[in-house]
Amino acid sequence: MARFSIYFATDVHGSEPCFRKFLNAGRFYGVDAVILGGDIAGKALVPVVAGAGGTWDARFFGRPTHLESEDELKDFEARVRGMGFYPYRTTADELAEIDRDPQHLDRAFARAIGESVERWVEMADERLREAGLPCLVMPGNDDPPLVRDVLERAGWLVQAEERVVELGPYQVLSLGYSTPTPWASPREITEDEMRGKLRALAAQLEPGKPVIFNLHNPPFDTAVDRAYRLTDDLRIQTAGGEPVLAPVGSRAVREAIEEVQPFLSLHGHIHESRGMTTLGRTRVCNPGSQYTEGTLAGVILSLDGDRLKAHKFVMG
Repeated sequence: MARFSIYFATDVHGSEPCFRKFLNAGRFYGVDAVILGGDIAGKALVPVVAGAGGTWDARFFGRPTHLESEDELKDFEARVRGMGFYPYRTTADELAEIDRDPQHLDRAFARAIGESVERWVEMADERLREAGLPCLVMPGNDDPPLVRDVLERAGWLVQAEERVVELGPYQVLSLGYSTPTPWASPREITEDEMRGKLRALAAQLEPGKPVIFNLHNPPFDTAVDRAYRLTDDLRIQTAGGEPVLAPVGSRAVREAIEEVQPFLSLHGHIHESRGMTTLGRTRVCNPGSQYTEGTLAGVILSLDGDRLKAHKFVMG
């Protein structure tokens, strides 16, 4: 079996610079395929309200911003997109309507996500097709259902979730849901539901062909599922002045890895838990995420048959 290389990244959360870097990563690192492992959409709208004389006003991270020209507005919008949010040009009247009707905000947010993901898919289809570079993408727990719908319509990139997909000499089993979190994100399921979905997917695997797992949720109690422990009011717990880390991964994911023993298992979800570890014969990887800084965290995986020959965490 010929050697094969993959660039894997995850959790871009709407960051325009991170996604553009992902599209360029395959060529830059000279790999055979790229995988984006979930949590594609941004987290919130940032209203930018039209004022008198072509001016605009916004509030970003609690700080008021006054913009005097179209150039200043475009610079501000680029900065907002770079941090994974959606600038939303609006009026004082519409902003008042949003305050009165939360569903108005939900519709505007969904529209912004849909337009952004559609544009990203078009970019990916054009650039990756030109490069002849296979690409698997799936939604994560923070992505509303419409993200998967848009990915399903892609021409070149492959929406991989809840499928077993051939990638070079490998079969990749993908699932982007997570078990419950403190934030009640759009796509959370119970451990039992996770277990059921993973068993149904594992039943589709072809015997004798090397397996890669692409599961957004990391396995419980490993080096790649450590997150900051939170208080009931969602503040980070500390001990001796240092933040306390605790395992928050999925027990069902761990069970699936231990039962199937893919030679490689790729994860995200826990941004602060970048690392590589082992469960049985399975190498388990989480490249982490620094999307708020516009920095794309990824990993280059060099494969040789059914083993991981080498890996390198990279930042860009």
